[in-house]
Amino acid sequence: MGMMDGRKCLIMGVANQRSIAWGIAQALQREGATLAFSYVNDRLKDNVAKLVAGLPNSDTVPMLPCDVQAPGEVGALFAELQARWGSLDVFVHSIAFARPEDLGGNFSDVSWDGYALAQHVSAYSLIETSRHAKPLMEAAGGGSIMTLSYLAAERVVEKYNVMAVAKAALECNVRYLAAEFGPSNIRVNAISAGPLRTLAASAVKGLREFQHYMEEKAPLRRNVTQEEVGDVGLFLASPLSRCITGETIYADNGYHILGM
Repeated sequence: MGMMDGRKCLIMGVANQRSIAWGIAQALQREGATLAFSYVNDRLKDNVAKLVAGLPNSDTVPMLPCDVQAPGEVGALFAELQARWGSLDVFVHSIAFARPEDLGGNFSDVSWDGYALAQHVSAYSLIETSRHAKPLMEAAGGGSIMTLSYLAAERVVEKYNVMAVAKAALECNVRYLAAEFGPSNIRVNAISAGPLRTLAASAVKGLREFQHYMEEKAPLRRNVTQEEVGDVGLFLASPLSRCITGETIYADNGYHILGM
């Protein structure tokens, strides 16, 4: 028996085997959760399908399209889950995007289009998807929503630029959603993970150097792993964290406490 037996979980944002969302999905599945995945386009659908094929009972795992920028697709995704499951216990939001040219150069040169794109995909999408997830979680008697942030939301990280602002908005969204959804026994939290080599992080130049710096300076003197962050996600999804909401949980081996 696992602590997530019988719980239905939607994972949005798996890009490949290095995705933090995939680490969380593996941890949830290990504890007995029933999983569903979304994908944004056909290229990433193939990546997700290869990963899902390695899961037990893979032929029963829903894989559903959802581009958060496409009108109607968020609603269609949750309508399909409503038809299949009728309820939802856990929602993992791992969606972020910014144009590569808006991650480098001068922050003041960011265009409105680039700024708006990063905000829409990386921050507003949590509001829209959570709004649709709420009725399904109410049908389950409550639930857990989690998203993924980064330390750049509160400190300047070179070459993070427009994504840093999106992550700051994302963390604010978490607090407001937690306050609104709390009476329905729905918790909303964020995980701020250390620098992992994900597909999204590959767009940020200098990541490898920052990983080496983490090994030297973080209190635990090591980088965080996908499995470790996955276990933090499992904690937030499980009843073990039933009194925690509106928080940003740092999974970075203590790096965020340092002044320099």
